[in-house]
Amino acid sequence: MNLNSKPSSTYYFYKNVLRKVSFDTNLFVKELKKAISVLSKQEGLRLYNWALSFSKSQPELHLSLDYII
Repeated sequence: MNLNSKPSSTYYFYKNVLRKVSFDTNLFVKELKKAISVLSKQEGLRLYNWALSFSKSQPELHLSLDYII
């Protein structure tokens, strides 16, 4: 799977979960780690990159992502 192919429904599921739990840094990190372990390597990387972009407006989330990968 390359990064140009369409993401799976599981990817979109976890992306939605992360949006919903973004109010709690610890829960966000926990769910992101779970998602990365479930998704393929390419989709995990795609989701991590999305999380970095998503968290730019929330410094506490953005800082916590330094320890994920």
